[in-house]
Amino acid sequence: MNKRESTILDLLSKHGRLNTAVLAEKLGVSQVTVRKDLDALEARRIVRRAHGYAIFGGSDDINNRLAIHYEEKRKIALRAAALVEDGETLMIESGSCCTLLAEQIAGSKTGATIITNSAFIANYIRHAENARVVLLGGDFQNGAQVTVGPILRACAKQFYVDKLFVGTDGYTEKLGFTADDHLRVQAVRDMAEQAKHVVVVTESDKFLRSSVVPMAIPGGVHTVVTDGDLPKEAEASLNRSGVTVLKA
Repeated sequence: MNKRESTILDLLSKHGRLNTAVLAEKLGVSQVTVRKDLDALEARRIVRRAHGYAIFGGSDDINNRLAIHYEEKRKIALRAAALVEDGETLMIESGSCCTLLAEQIAGSKTGATIITNSAFIANYIRHAENARVVLLGGDFQNGAQVTVGPILRACAKQFYVDKLFVGTDGYTEKLGFTADDHLRVQAVRDMAEQAKHVVVVTESDKFLRSSVVPMAIPGGVHTVVTDGDLPKEAEASLNRSGVTVLKA
């Protein structure tokens, strides 16, 4: 994905929909150039076109979320992958940063085993030759392409790992990390019970939001890997909680 396409997605994620002429003006290019970029994004089902407008494809589809702030997420994934050793078995939960992390581990760590509840991640790295993937069973959520529920909990109990990597939808000092879906939150808790350390991988703008479900991860969060724009107040809050902060 080129820089202009990333900027288009950032604008659409903020505004929801924008006229092609407005996009061209904001990018400083011709409408013909913008239309070519939109054609490419529409072909990947990341945006939709309607009556001269470009419309963001939706926030629950990981393909779409993966494209937003892609470069920041890639750098976060690289930093987080440095925590993983060759031959290590680890768990990775669903999410866009988690997907890029899985890709990085699969491509750079020899003999790694990735245990995940994300069918999207399993498919995303299916061609990797160095990594083995274990997909946890459970009730399948079509939009997010993840498994949740009591079967997921039973499957997770078959393993114990050093690290579980998870995403988040928000953070406040009072509630800690928060998310939008209570079933996915419970899946994270179930997986966290089977891990020594929980590592949150997320972009810094998540620390400016709050979602409706406190994640309340058993044993707490050990490490946060994020980008260099982490708000100072959030970093201070994490430090007070004894969380190690790593910046990409």
